[in-house]
Amino acid sequence: MYAKDNEWFMQRCLKLAQQGRNYVAPNPMVGCVIVNNGRIIGEGYHAKYGEEHAEVKAIQSVRNKELLKKSTLYVNLEPCCHYGKTPPCVELIIQHQIPKVIIGSTDVNPKVSGKGISCLKEKGIKVQVGILEEACKNINIRFFTFHQEKRPYIILKWAETLDGFMDINRNLKEKNKSYWITNEALKLKVHQWRAQESAIFTGANTIINDNPQLNIRYCAGNNPIRITFLKSPIETTSFSFFDNSQKTIVFNSFKEEIKDKTEYILIKNDNNIEKEILEKLYKRNCQSIIIEGGKKTLERFIQAKLWDEARILVGNKFFVSGLKAPILSIMPYKIEQINEDKVVYIKNTLV
Repeated sequence: MYAKDNEWFMQRCLKLAQQGRNYVAPNPMVGCVIVNNGRIIGEGYHAKYGEEHAEVKAIQSVRNKELLKKSTLYVNLEPCCHYGKTPPCVELIIQHQIPKVIIGSTDVNPKVSGKGISCLKEKGIKVQVGILEEACKNINIRFFTFHQEKRPYIILKWAETLDGFMDINRNLKEKNKSYWITNEALKLKVHQWRAQESAIFTGANTIINDNPQLNIRYCAGNNPIRITFLKSPIETTSFSFFDNSQKTIVFNSFKEEIKDKTEYILIKNDNNIEKEILEKLYKRNCQSIIIEGGKKTLERFIQAKLWDEARILVGNKFFVSGLKAPILSIMPYKIEQINEDKVVYIKNTLV
């Protein structure tokens, strides 16, 4: 088998893995193909948290199981070797006597990390690691960040005008006129982003001024956990954030309490609120979070160097006067044009 063939089959694994994007967290996205004499005879992907892993589905899909004894299994992430929601994948690979396994990247979860590879090798299975390794890591950057940094993967998101304003001067606002910065296509994209992340954070001022719902009403998937921080109590009945329509966490300085789907969690360290919030989310297995707050909230995370990427929606408008958007001193790695507007993507290369 040529190296380019290995890369092609691994690309197929990655394409399959993407199909579980909105449903597998906190598990990683994994795809698997089984190849016999250069032909794919089985494939599968992890579709939903708690369900069968990619390797299991791929093996199950092979009609003639005898062919497995002369086949190669490709998978973008090291097969698991521990009991969780499902049995270990390595046991099934060994049981069916698959002679060769090609892996995109090793797992960073301490329960697996290298152990799955060792189990396979101990049984005489030939293992090759590192095919399209960077791409295999990137597809699960949230999973890798969570285990390596001991915190969720953090995405900053805001919209701004061509002249760099997040909001127009409130004294210039006209009654019954919309000051929405970007187009409808970008609104749909934002909801798709939300469906891909575990949680979404916004500041108290944004809740009071904009009354956001922070759900995914324009696409399929799971609603993110809504999160905020309150220094003091506010009247909650007026705002969608507190409507118990989805899981909500209110980090705060005044109480511990659970009301239906809304949980109040006390923050003790007022000097480093962001770090304590991230530590508590890590302990709750929250792998990723979008910071969709106002300028103050965004700048607190920026100043604390607690962010991994930024997605800036730039609308084809001018406000001339108003609230200036944050400024990042890192060049974008991608700019996406969507109708008359665009999205600027920036990775934090300074951490």
